[in-house]
Order: sequence, then C-alpha cells, then structure tokens
Amino acid sequence: MRTKVTENGVLIPKGWLEGVDEVEIQKTQNMIIVVPVQADDPILSLGKQPILLDVEDASLNHDRYLYDR
Repeated sequence: MRTKVTENGVLIPKGWLEGVDEVEIQKTQNMIIVVPVQADDPILSLGKQPILLDVEDASLNHDRYLYDR
C-alpha cells in the first residue's frame, strides 16, 4: 500500500488494527515499525502462583480463609 504523507503524518487503516487499543511506534534509520501493545490484564495472572496450604476446600470457603486468619 502506498499513501501520501500529509502535514499530520500517515493514516494507517483501522482494519489493520482490529482489536488493538494501543500501539508502540519505533523508528530506525530505514523503517518505521508499528507494534500492537498487549495490555497487562491482572486477571490473566490469577492462579500462576497459587498458595499451597493444607486446605482442600479453599474454593468453597475462601472468605473464611481470607478474613478469619
């Protein structure tokens, strides 16, 4: 694809960025690179470092274990 550079820069078609909320733009000597940035969603890290206790019913009684200790 070729496009004109205007006083505002260059327009990248929205269809090329489907599902992307943020990009990082990098400039080298001969290239401009647009890289989608993945948001750090804390929900994705749940369960990666579980606490190991002698408890077998933590999912059923989690409030009791969190607040009674």
